[in-house]
Amino acid sequence: MKGRVFCVLLPVAAMALTSCGQIKKYAEHLDDYVVNMNYRTGFNILQLTDIHWSNNTSTYESSRYLEKVLEEAIKHAGQIDLVELTGDQFMLSNAFHVDSFIKFFEKQSEKYGFKYAAIWGNHDHHGLYNPNWLSSKFAKAKNSIHIDPDDDLYGRSNFVINLTKDGSVKWQIANFDSGASFSETAMSPFRDYDYIRKDQTDWWLKEHEKVGEEVPTIAYYHIPQDENNKAYLERANHKNKFFKLEGFADNGTGNYDSDLIDVGSQHNLKGAFMGHAHNIDWTVEYMGVVIGLGVKTGTELYYAHIDPNSTMPEMVEGYSTVPELAGEKFDLIGASLVTLKDDSTFDLEHLYLNERANGDFVRWVKW
Repeated sequence: MKGRVFCVLLPVAAMALTSCGQIKKYAEHLDDYVVNMNYRTGFNILQLTDIHWSNNTSTYESSRYLEKVLEEAIKHAGQIDLVELTGDQFMLSNAFHVDSFIKFFEKQSEKYGFKYAAIWGNHDHHGLYNPNWLSSKFAKAKNSIHIDPDDDLYGRSNFVINLTKDGSVKWQIANFDSGASFSETAMSPFRDYDYIRKDQTDWWLKEHEKVGEEVPTIAYYHIPQDENNKAYLERANHKNKFFKLEGFADNGTGNYDSDLIDVGSQHNLKGAFMGHAHNIDWTVEYMGVVIGLGVKTGTELYYAHIDPNSTMPEMVEGYSTVPELAGEKFDLIGASLVTLKDDSTFDLEHLYLNERANGDFVRWVKW
């Protein structure tokens, strides 16, 4: 739902007040939120999250790191079909950062043949620009997938990507604004975290019903919801892996009472992937849905230093679930890769890529 400008009309004799515009009702315009892409067996989705281009960023150095991640992912997977940018692409940024960021991804998408989809995080509107301008930049870019209608649906980046083959939808990718917490002014230093609202869940259910209940879905958004905390508390009874060194923001409280995964588990939701917490790439299977935090992409702001000599319980537990990394000391930065299969299942792998003077540290770990 975009910010709106309302007209105030002074009463004139015999003239009724009129509305200055119509707000689109999402339930009546479901097709407006849909983008179709061709599906292939082994469709690869690379998740990049919390890149945080800002006034403290060297765009040259950050671009070089991102290019390494893309090159490594393509070398590993063969082809990347879709890049999901799951929020906090920017922070304290200006028009130069937005333009250079989009220019980078347009160049890489032309080079490697992928599309990219941007979902807002809590810092993306924390910049020297109006959020309408930011949305329009991504919406107009040739290889970008971004939908932001003037509607009554909460948030700004709610859209689905239907992966089709032979006239039918094989997978659906659902993108949600999990609380960009934006101000409709050019700059506001105050932000609140937020959550996926019930009308957003209702919207996705309607989009999913249109393609068929048998179609499996993967969801992408930025902020972990209260289901993450529920899953963590029950983790002894579920398959889990990777590292968790901080909490799930303010989730697990009544203010973050999302129902997406609880409801989605009954409607063929297979996975839900997010970012936001830079010291976490922890993943768990909960109610039949794989909930996972993507690996933070790049060194901006903060990130976890994984140390095999640490006695922190969270560090020890993390190493115990990832024996492939036993004895390795590295930073928790890189990317996440989902590979879709024809049988409605998927593979999940995490990439850890650290730049080092004596040769980069590169490890892929399968969940």
